[in-house]
Amino acid sequence: MFDLQYIIWVLLPSLLISSFFSIRVKAAFNKYSRVGSMNGYTGAQAARKLLDRAGLHHVDVVQTGGFLSDHYNPMSKQLVLSPDVFQGSSVASIGIAAHEAGHAIQDAENYGPLRMRSSLVPLCSIGNTLGYIVMVIGLFMLYASGGLGIGKYVVFTGCGLFSLVLLFQLVTLPVEFDATRRAKEIVVDAGIIYPEERVGMDKVLNAAAMTYVAAMVTTLLTLAYYITRAIAVSRD
Repeated sequence: MFDLQYIIWVLLPSLLISSFFSIRVKAAFNKYSRVGSMNGYTGAQAARKLLDRAGLHHVDVVQTGGFLSDHYNPMSKQLVLSPDVFQGSSVASIGIAAHEAGHAIQDAENYGPLRMRSSLVPLCSIGNTLGYIVMVIGLFMLYASGGLGIGKYVVFTGCGLFSLVLLFQLVTLPVEFDATRRAKEIVVDAGIIYPEERVGMDKVLNAAAMTYVAAMVTTLLTLAYYITRAIAVSRD
């Protein structure tokens, strides 16, 4: 019963939501990766130009493996681009490179939400691992005791720990949306692409931003499941 309810109320919705937005990102990228930019900048060249314009000459632009594995590393001061983005000269590649450059600019400006997100990384890791384990243990304790004992409070303790993941995701949203906003502005201001080319770039970046919303919804579903099950099974 427990496993079936978890599958119905958490696992299946989470898989559907995450798959939907993942497919949207890949579809948008695949479509607009075939639309070349008029000025011919590659993602690496666009990133380098944007970083230099911001005075971030110390930030390196490097290539890594994988598909859409692009990210900015604030520790190493590296803007890391996947092969398709690093080498590609499409509006999709430029958009993603500009988004990561936006993160580098956030870092240089000591953007508050970015600093907060970085400080939450260790807590998020603890909450994601320990919180989930404690929630599961607490719920099994409730079932084993027929709804009596401290199982409910163990579940709630686990939920409190797992809420650190939700907090991290909440802080991540303004970080990602702000980087997307910056990317849309700076590529045009820098003359990398023309305003009319931004349509495809915007669709790729907007789809990518929604994956963070999907992740937060998955966390909310998980917390809601364990809280409601603990209340429903427990007997005071």
